[in-house]
Amino acid sequence: MLILDKLRYKLIVSAQAEDDSPFNSPQGVLGFALSAIAGGAAGIRSEGFEKTLHIKKNVEVPVIGLLKSRFDDGFVRITGTFSDFEKMMDTRCDMIAVDGTYRVREGFTGPDFIREIKNRFDYPVMADISTFEDGIACIEAGADCISTTLSGYTPETSVQKVKGPDFELAKKLVMSAKIPVIAEGRINTPSDAAQMIRNGVWAVVVGTAITRPHVITSWFNSAITEAAKEY
Repeated sequence: MLILDKLRYKLIVSAQAEDDSPFNSPQGVLGFALSAIAGGAAGIRSEGFEKTLHIKKNVEVPVIGLLKSRFDDGFVRITGTFSDFEKMMDTRCDMIAVDGTYRVREGFTGPDFIREIKNRFDYPVMADISTFEDGIACIEAGADCISTTLSGYTPETSVQKVKGPDFELAKKLVMSAKIPVIAEGRINTPSDAAQMIRNGVWAVVVGTAITRPHVITSWFNSAITEAAKEY
């Protein structure tokens, strides 16, 4: 698949802004996307219809689109309905990320939801998964690639969430998957990204460490505050 060929051993930047972020607008996230591309990003991951549409119209690199919502328990859901998927198709983004976990939406688990999407639409699908079992099931369902995006962000995996990336999940999937494995989630340093590539992943998605200045600022602020307690 051409889009995946363009992303192999490359950086994808998640250009997202939410809630009261001053960058939470189509123009705001486009600024992130253009800055990321100037720095060498080979692809952009974008949330929201208007934002994704605006980015897609103004960049030449592949764009992976998605719509976020919530399950009843408050945990995040990625492009979780057929109407969401059809809406994102209208942006003409190059691929759509879909929640591939076993949580049920519209009567379907994630893998079954992806299988039905592939039956209905001729469109590339990235399966966002949280566990090895999710990943294998999504491969069998017809996903074009899988991403470790949701490891640590589901009820089953939140207790296992560590400060850094889920290297073990990525490695295990690479050893078993016959489709590209994309690494995403808490990849906050260049060395983390490089290690994922060494572990065999197809590409690496980085978001917070590049496109959430308020979070990055809080890291520095916390470090300084802790250091100041020594005096």
